[in-house]
Amino acid sequence: MLSSYGLSDVGCVRTNNEDSYLVDPSLGLYIVADGMGGAEAGEVASQLAVQSVHSFLKSTSIRDADTLVRAIQHANQRILDAANADPRLRGMGTTLVCLLETGAECVIANVGDSRAWMLQGESLVQLTQDQSWVNEVGRPLGISEENLRLHPMRHVLTMALGVSPELRIQVFPVELPPGSLVLLSSDGLHGPVPEEEIREILLRPISLEDRAHLLIEAAREAGGPDNITVVLIQH
Repeated sequence: MLSSYGLSDVGCVRTNNEDSYLVDPSLGLYIVADGMGGAEAGEVASQLAVQSVHSFLKSTSIRDADTLVRAIQHANQRILDAANADPRLRGMGTTLVCLLETGAECVIANVGDSRAWMLQGESLVQLTQDQSWVNEVGRPLGISEENLRLHPMRHVLTMALGVSPELRIQVFPVELPPGSLVLLSSDGLHGPVPEEEIREILLRPISLEDRAHLLIEAAREAGGPDNITVVLIQH
């Protein structure tokens, strides 16, 4: 049985929280979604994504990568339908990163730039690749990391739920050895907080709850420019 804990915070700048998350140990499903859009549309998109993936997987006994992909595609269509039905929601979208227990292994899937990380021993490894202009265009062009941090396109995603019927979903199996720890995070954490600081917090010999609070606190101390969400899953 995996241990888990999730926490979300509005941050220091935003007035509402457009992030959503899910921790369902009974289903073996863990999700972080970071919404975008005018007014409260981003909040609607991220909630729809989480609820749709959750309800889809609850409706089937099959636990595999293909089912997770179909759940995410279902969520994408629900967001598109909601936006088409209500002009106030048009243009909304959301990132999504999730972990699903499939038996001996787990499957991780993501769309956008919310991330999955694994701490094994003292090493922190980013498991997902950001679907963003910075990662898919800026870095291949050879733009320096310093310039990318200030680039006007730095917040642009190349893929998100609710943008198009066609999705590029990254899906891959992952083994969780005993003692390993997975972190799912919105960019409100890994944007302002350096990877080394995240690693140091995860290595502390304290509860998952305490580590989650320290991660949120670190993002707030770094200015908290965005909503901050973390889900921790430990074997």
